[in-house]
Amino acid sequence: MASTAALEVLQTAGRRRARRREWVAVLGRAVRTPRGAIGLGIVGAVVLIAAIGPALAPYPADNFVTRPFANPSLNFPLGGDTLGRDVLSRTLDGGWQLLLMAAVATLLGVGVGAAWGVTAAYFGGRWDTILMRTVDIVLAFPQLVFALLLVSILGPKIWLIVLAVAISHAPQVARVTRAAALDICERDYVRAAQIIGMPARKVIRREVLPNLTSVLMVELGLRLTYSILVIAGLSFLGFGLQPPTPSWGYMINENRIGLVANPWGVLAPVLLIAALTIGTNTLTDAVARASLGVGRGAEDALLPGITAAGATS
Repeated sequence: MASTAALEVLQTAGRRRARRREWVAVLGRAVRTPRGAIGLGIVGAVVLIAAIGPALAPYPADNFVTRPFANPSLNFPLGGDTLGRDVLSRTLDGGWQLLLMAAVATLLGVGVGAAWGVTAAYFGGRWDTILMRTVDIVLAFPQLVFALLLVSILGPKIWLIVLAVAISHAPQVARVTRAAALDICERDYVRAAQIIGMPARKVIRREVLPNLTSVLMVELGLRLTYSILVIAGLSFLGFGLQPPTPSWGYMINENRIGLVANPWGVLAPVLLIAALTIGTNTLTDAVARASLGVGRGAEDALLPGITAAGATS
């Protein structure tokens, strides 16, 4: 009896250690693949440009330093924009807000959606029906249309844009998370935690959520891509960061009339947004592929050694 109890304790501890290391193992496997390395390199380069770009900009982003739509030259490598501002300076200074807003919206949306979906899967019954029908109602509104509705009513405020994008993500994440959590909630270690009287919030936090690490990592990558595109699209339509603050999305809109005279006012932000979304998708795909080989495999790899230790005791 004592050896059996000790074996169960050792198995539980080993399972928890495996789950805590799972996200590290998934990322490690992903970045060691060509697909993951390329995606990480592209994302890292764009993030680095956005992060240190304001410090490297040769001119203030809102200063009129050349003629409108001036061609590229030695002093202005990407030429001038519609008002005679330096395109390179505005490109370097216009990405960090987009990335910060997209990251916050993604984290908020995935966090709320994960809690939503896990709660529905864990409690089931009436709670599951109510929560998932609410998901269906919110999903009836397209992401961009829903964000435009909120922003057009309350105005183009940064916090509102982030909140609108996060709300549009949450139902989709909830549906994916619920589907993955339904199987986990039926496993023996979850049932055992319920039998000993562990509160539901602790069971969810300690036993259910750690087993959704791979799913949530993939969702973070996918939703980050959507956040970037939606926020850039809102800026293009004039509902994002307001002038004269530089923004990649709004730069595309304001410089499109001079596309023939100086295409770099449009091409520079377009290429950076495209590179960021492609890199994020590529890295996310690598993480999804890597997660197929991690999870139960990592956990099961510990169990033979734990079982042997219990048998010798």
